[in-house]
Amino acid sequence: MVDRAEQRRVRAEEADELLRLLLAKACDALGVPAEGVALVAVGGYGREELSPYSDLDVMLVHAEGYPRIDELAAQIWYPLWDSRTKLDHSVRTLAEAQQAAAADDRVALGLLDARHVAGDTHLTLQLRSVLMADWRRTAKSRLPGLAQACRDRASTVGELAHLAEPDLKEAYGGLRDAVVLRALVASWLIDVPHPVVERARRDLLEIRDVLHEVAGRATDRLVADLAGEVAAGLGLSGRDELLRHVYATGRTLAHVCDVSWRRVESLMTKPPRSRRRHRSGGPLLLALDEGVGQHEGEVVLMPDARPERNPVLGLRAAAVAADRELVLSPAVCARLAASAADFPEPWPGEARRLLCALLGAGSGLLEVWEALDQAGYISRLLPEWDAVRFRPPQSAIHRFTVDRHLLETCVEASAMVRDVRRPDLLLVAALVHDLGKGLDGDHSVTGARIAARVARRIGFNETDADTITLLVRQHLILAQVATRRDLDDPMTVDMVAGIARSTETLDLLEALTYADARAAGPAASSPWRMRLVGDLCRRVRTELAGGESMWTETPPVPVPVLHQVVGVGRLGVTVTEHHGDLRVNVAVPDQVGTLSTVAAVLAVERLAVRSAVVTSVDGLGISQWTVAGSPPDPVRLRDRLAVALRDSADVVRRLAARDSAQARVASRVDLLAEASETATVLQVRAHDRPGLLYDVTAAIAATGADIRSAHVSTLGAECVDVFYLTDRHGSPLEPEDARTTAKSVLDRLSF
Repeated sequence: MVDRAEQRRVRAEEADELLRLLLAKACDALGVPAEGVALVAVGGYGREELSPYSDLDVMLVHAEGYPRIDELAAQIWYPLWDSRTKLDHSVRTLAEAQQAAAADDRVALGLLDARHVAGDTHLTLQLRSVLMADWRRTAKSRLPGLAQACRDRASTVGELAHLAEPDLKEAYGGLRDAVVLRALVASWLIDVPHPVVERARRDLLEIRDVLHEVAGRATDRLVADLAGEVAAGLGLSGRDELLRHVYATGRTLAHVCDVSWRRVESLMTKPPRSRRRHRSGGPLLLALDEGVGQHEGEVVLMPDARPERNPVLGLRAAAVAADRELVLSPAVCARLAASAADFPEPWPGEARRLLCALLGAGSGLLEVWEALDQAGYISRLLPEWDAVRFRPPQSAIHRFTVDRHLLETCVEASAMVRDVRRPDLLLVAALVHDLGKGLDGDHSVTGARIAARVARRIGFNETDADTITLLVRQHLILAQVATRRDLDDPMTVDMVAGIARSTETLDLLEALTYADARAAGPAASSPWRMRLVGDLCRRVRTELAGGESMWTETPPVPVPVLHQVVGVGRLGVTVTEHHGDLRVNVAVPDQVGTLSTVAAVLAVERLAVRSAVVTSVDGLGISQWTVAGSPPDPVRLRDRLAVALRDSADVVRRLAARDSAQARVASRVDLLAEASETATVLQVRAHDRPGLLYDVTAAIAATGADIRSAHVSTLGAECVDVFYLTDRHGSPLEPEDARTTAKSVLDRLSF
């Protein structure tokens, strides 16, 4: 077993020995005294945390008037540079070191770890004494700025616990924050759980050591290409296990930081009277709810509260803390995890109500749930949580780990509780909708089974439990149908209406879809996707209410406008903005194959197609394209289309040149037999690339099939494209023709 802590210590000792030798040689060569000058290790070198490729952070401290100090410094630094040692150096008097620390918090933090290496020991001791005294004296005025710097860094770099390629040092919850916690302790204002912080810091240092070894250079970013080798070097099974370890460590440090900063804030803002004590001699408590109080900014249990007898107290304290955005005392969390009574099954109504109040508290939920999870109470409350804790996201569109995504979904859902009749069902479904990701198989199917079990355990009746189960089983259906099906096809609306069965359930499903997408990230919650979901839900709501169907056979594009701009060659193009998207409307002579040419031109123009709808009017093929990208000049686009429609060789060649750099990944082509009665529905799953839509539409055109509409759904690097196909008479393709078309598309995507 490699003892990397010992290796770090040995590296520091070897560096110390080299610096001692260089200082002694320099003093002898220049004939200057060793008194009045010292080499001091600061930062990570001062803490003896040298990874294989870490810099040496060294300060040459000297007394005022020390002779030939610049020459002395040069004789120390140049041999290090010549040996290619990475060096971060400075030369300062005591006063200059004080000034530098006063002007820059990062310098101040590094100097708090100053360690004597060589020269005048008394000078180093004096330096440490002065700097530590200055830090403690000025801490209250400096900590707000340091707190803001930490928040800014978290906003810029992200949280260690949620990054696909985490920065072990700069991300929130990383090594930089371990240093900040040391500084908070050094201020004498608060204390932190030393064993917890030290263990997390040591784990991150071990990972960074192996990362340096694997990368062969200094780096703090755990990129995907290196993660497998780093995992092997640590004796872990692979990237996922390594990321879980990193996420768990980062979340532990981040939680300690959150609690510590809250305590600092409370200490610095509390009024003098809060220091008074109750006449009984105990601390002054402010009662907040039955058995729950507040003390110095933290939610605590009242002295006579007995969670060992009343399990509801834990949820009540958590709900109060989340609602008021207060810290739930770590001592309370530990007590609940260790000794709170178990809930009877099913839970009493009060417990279920408090759980929903906690889940509906908004952003206040996050820190409270994290505190309870760190203590181990969530495992008792919801054992199924263990399977998704720290689980890395498997999709590029997800920005959080699975467990954090569930909480973020609850936060998003809490903003919509007034839009649904049963907010309790929405919030619980938000909490459990991805629990199936901890098991093998389709997470919606396995998650539905888990949801049914959880819903009944926490006391919902059979009808409500069935609704929660349905929400979890179908939580992806609205987004999938809205982006992959023709909303003008009545079977699309009928299918979703058959799943929802009531407007009340549809409202819940729509709210959960929005919350899930927004929690996942921008790719999943683009205005285009959310608008399509809303459009689908309006149509389904009308269907469920028994009103007139909203689907129509009228042309989907402003035909009169297109007729006005149709010119020589009967080609017209308009470009409009619609709800944040670009609409490109094209009128061309109605013939098979023109859609693929338009798709090629749009791809060459670097316009990402999201959907396309086609109709015929007066011998014109009218297509409406929803695209993303910079708005094109309609005249220029029309000219390019005119050239391509006469001869598409050039645009195809240019598209092939862009496409050739991308490796082909196996694609899948399916016929969806039950998706429509009026068209043949072809679904293509493939890795996204510039020429994909052109290849598919060209392959379809080669078989003589017409494309009535195309629906492009791209998430991350993968896309699911759905095409509604008809024959030249506007009817669904014959079965044999449909199979031929599907094979043609697959063959085209496979070469």
